Amino acid sequence: MNAAVSFIGGTNGNKKGLSATLAANPGDLKLRASLSDTNFSDGSTLNFDDLLLSVEKPGSFIIDFDITKKDVQFQFMNTFKVEGKQINWSYTHMRNDHRTVLDGTLVFDTANKLSARHELGSFNCKLKYSYVHRGSTTFEPCYDLEKKSWDLAVSRRILGGDLIKANYETLSQVLGVEWSCSSLVNEDGRVKVLASFNLAEGFHTPKLSVQSMWNFQA
Repeated sequence: MNAAVSFIGGTNGNKKGLSATLAANPGDLKLRASLSDTNFSDGSTLNFDDLLLSVEKPGSFIIDFDITKKDVQFQFMNTFKVEGKQINWSYTHMRNDHRTVLDGTLVFDTANKLSARHELGSFNCKLKYSYVHRGSTTFEPCYDLEKKSWDLAVSRRILGGDLIKANYETLSQVLGVEWSCSSLVNEDGRVKVLASFNLAEGFHTPKLSVQSMWNFQA
């Protein structure tokens, strides 16, 4: 049985809380219970907002039960090959929102992938290309057909496992920078620092948040 606990804090004062996940693997299935978006209402009291129960068979399906919202989400996935190229696809249905999303990825080789995401019954469709340069730097341009806008994400692995990622959204002019660090903590933990810059408002102090994650086994 595995357990993970995360603490989230931020400079804006309203983004802080605790999330926890408990997972078990009976046979081919994965069972998971998680509390997320759990906020500190004052210095000592916790308010539990979201309780999620999940059943997963890797590579086949995931069923999420949102106890708080009384909702259920189904996701089915599969992999097949066409002309020697691997295609990964998934079908996701959100019951309460009455939304169905199709995702597909065409894998050309280990460095190049083309992905598409479409919400049925709408113009919501995104295309993303992923290129990995020399195994450590990833470039991911994305085009939103509904909003007619481009996004660009660039990430790089450093220090034997740490990840630095920058993402720019052209429509909102928001630049996000993320540092996911495991080199400064033990092998069971990870610290993530996130900064968000709204370039439409000029250069100001960014919104900052820090998330620490710790994994336990029993």
